[in-house]
Amino acid sequence: MSIGLSDRASAIAGSATMAVSSRAAELRAAGYRIVSFGAGEPDFPTPDYIVEAAQRACPDPVNHRYTSAAGLAELRHLIAQTVLADTGLAINDTDVLVTNGAKQAVYLACMVLLNPGDEALIPAPYWTTYPEAVRLAGATPVPVHSDADQDFKVTPELLEAHVTPRTKVLFFGSPANPTGTVYTPEETRAIGNWAAQRGIWVISDEIYQHLVYDGATAQSMPVAAPDIEDRCIVIGGVSKTYAMTGWRVGWLYGPTAAVKAAVNLQSHMSSNVANVAQVAAIAALRAGRPGFDDVLAAYDRRRRLMVDVLQGIRGVDCPTPTGAFYCFPSVKRLLTRSILGHSFTTTAELATFILDEASVALLPGEAFGAPGCLRLSYALDDQSLQTGLERLQRLLSSQDIPRAHVH
Repeated sequence: MSIGLSDRASAIAGSATMAVSSRAAELRAAGYRIVSFGAGEPDFPTPDYIVEAAQRACPDPVNHRYTSAAGLAELRHLIAQTVLADTGLAINDTDVLVTNGAKQAVYLACMVLLNPGDEALIPAPYWTTYPEAVRLAGATPVPVHSDADQDFKVTPELLEAHVTPRTKVLFFGSPANPTGTVYTPEETRAIGNWAAQRGIWVISDEIYQHLVYDGATAQSMPVAAPDIEDRCIVIGGVSKTYAMTGWRVGWLYGPTAAVKAAVNLQSHMSSNVANVAQVAAIAALRAGRPGFDDVLAAYDRRRRLMVDVLQGIRGVDCPTPTGAFYCFPSVKRLLTRSILGHSFTTTAELATFILDEASVALLPGEAFGAPGCLRLSYALDDQSLQTGLERLQRLLSSQDIPRAHVH
């Protein structure tokens, strides 16, 4: 019997990343030693100076009350200053909105730009939230598929083939989740110029902007393509760079009218982001990124290890990512053979099998619009990374190994 949920609520799929994390947590609580390559969050703790700023803010009555829905003035100013220092783009403090994480920023951007009947181009593989945010706005997500042979990159020509009179928005991410792909400044410029010529808005997700390797440069979309600046909303936040995923502080910035509309919407949706979390973000931005080079070096070391191991497994084809903290190997050849007497038709089935047999959690490509692939995060400690890769290698390379669950 139907309980009368709205069509909007019924159409939204749950987060695949959170679903895998939840299942892994259940197994861990039951005594299994799970290694999770699932959720994309730094394994490093939030730096002490940020935590201490939040602790000092807690007893201050100023932080116990409502503040501006747009964010604390000091934080908005620091975001504008940080954007200028990092990208060279000058923005006004008033054109910044502080949000409850970058995920809410994506949703707000969709809500202020999209109408029912509009279409949004989403390069695939994509972050799982993009199509759901588009659907919540009443619009239609249009995947634009690429593969490893194209370095998981779209081009103006590929995008043009998917344009209709209803196309309103293009999603763009560099470095990208789930692939770790980084567009060159020239590639970003070409896409931005194409969108500007087409009159299409760009939602540019730049949350991983500082996580780049091998000399890659992730240039901000409105910097690479100045003509798109008046039709570009940029998404950012402190979660990845400062190991602050749980603090839920993100932001968006862009044209004044779009940001003002997003502020109005947030004022009714959630009001201000928690003040103590905003104070923590102020401390993060004010200090810059002390120690970040060491963090980046650790990610780079783990990236190289993961790529080496995955490339050595028969049936796995793993491109080398140059950004974020994910590998996105193709396992299509694994789907053509059996493992321990099991055969698979989807990577979702394979991921479940790996969790059950090897106590290793990873994410199926179907969740990212890329059947035949798996996403593995290398944002976990070195010992867990090594253990998880060894279990994965044994399971996928042998027909005869016993189950790897360990109580």
